[in-house]
Parts: sequence; structure tokens; C-alpha cells
Amino acid sequence: MAEIVNLNRYRKARRRAEEARKAEENRVRFGRSKAERDKQRRENDLREKQLDDKVVDDDTRIE
Repeated sequence: MAEIVNLNRYRKARRRAEEARKAEENRVRFGRSKAERDKQRRENDLREKQLDDKVVDDDTRIE
């Protein structure tokens, strides 16, 4: 006799494997390394500081 197989369990396992494969592909395609994220954060902080340094305060206007 053949072994009884639970098809729902098989389908779920196949679906999980497919989702794991897609997740791995997305991490490779869209993910950034920690060094890249830190570099981007430093650049954004620098740009923000430079912009803040150029802001004119409203207190300095003479009326």
C-alpha cells in the first residue's frame, strides 16, 4: 500500500518554501548593508544641518 499523504500539509510547505525564496530575492534586490544605511544617515544629517544653518530667524527682522 502507498503511504497516506496530507495534501494540505504538502501545499503549505510548498507555499512557505516559495515565500522564503521570494523573500531572499527581495532582500538581495532591495536591501542595503548597514554601512550603506549609516552613510546615508550621515549624509542626511549633514544636509539637514547645512540647511538649518542657512535659516534666517524671524527675531532678527527690523520692523
